[in-house]
Amino acid sequence: MKFGIMFFSSFSGQSDGNIYDLLIEASRFADKNGFCCVWTPERHFHEFGGGFPNPSLMSAVLSMITNKIQIRAGSLISPLHDIIRIAEEWAVVDNLSEGRVAISFGSGWNANDFILYTDRYSRRHEIMSEQIEDLKLIWKGVPIVRKNSFNKEVSVQIYPRPIQKELPIWITSSGNINTFRYAGQIGANILTHLMGQDIQSLGEKIQAYRSARDENGFDPDQGIVSLMLHTFMGTTIESVKAKVKRPFCQYLKTAINLEQMAAMGGGTISGGHKIEPHTISDDVMDQLLDITFDRYFNAGALMGTLSSCREFIWELKNIGVDEVACLIDFLQDRKGIMESLKYVNELRGSFSVDRITGEID
Repeated sequence: MKFGIMFFSSFSGQSDGNIYDLLIEASRFADKNGFCCVWTPERHFHEFGGGFPNPSLMSAVLSMITNKIQIRAGSLISPLHDIIRIAEEWAVVDNLSEGRVAISFGSGWNANDFILYTDRYSRRHEIMSEQIEDLKLIWKGVPIVRKNSFNKEVSVQIYPRPIQKELPIWITSSGNINTFRYAGQIGANILTHLMGQDIQSLGEKIQAYRSARDENGFDPDQGIVSLMLHTFMGTTIESVKAKVKRPFCQYLKTAINLEQMAAMGGGTISGGHKIEPHTISDDVMDQLLDITFDRYFNAGALMGTLSSCREFIWELKNIGVDEVACLIDFLQDRKGIMESLKYVNELRGSFSVDRITGEID
């Protein structure tokens, strides 16, 4: 089991200081201590994740302050971009990082984001699939043909040439089993979470992913399943719960507001579900947040002590999860988060493979 860190902060109640200080400090810590990767997302026009409008920008920064850790987009909403520009930007970052970039592709779900490309929303899944295939070719140096302003065909290649011969690709899934199968069919890795699925159902989807890889000529054991988990660790369950409950509930409330705005925009909410816009009273909201927090804390997040979190990681390992993407910035307490990362690093070390015996320590 490998461990990476992930960022997706809300700007509700943002603390003083540079909003990217934690990104820099935690990424340096992860790079120094043997974490496998750092993920930055793509979000637009809302305080929930709003500090990350383009993961290539964050990745360019991270490539200059780290040396070993893989730098990943988690996720890049590719239908909001021209695939040639995606290839150009990430080729630059691949050079800056000396070949350490990877991308998890997402099709997007918030109709309001698609003011950037209003005609793409209904075809976003198909467009993403087409873009992935185009990117694979562009990355290898295959020219792509487009028409210029005078309707003449022009053949172009990207510069600079990327360092990696092939770009590592993940597909982001909110839990749809068909997305797991699609990732397996094209030989990609998978990035998912426990927001709308439990461990048992996730295990079934991982098996479907492995089967799809096998059926399409890919080694079923080589695909990487990365699981995002909100993460905070400490010395006792009680102290951790007291520390995270209020900020995590506020974080969830901001996310719910985004979902409501997306529904008002006429499209789906996250996970591809369609709901009618409606107002939630304060009392109902508080009850909803309490229930949701308890569910996350007890069975859907990496919150607790070394002992409790180690037991949870074994459960995930047993269903086929390969990596944990530790989402660390859901609360505005840089010092507390960095202290928590020390425990996470100890947990990571307990799941490292001994170079001589090949066994888990």
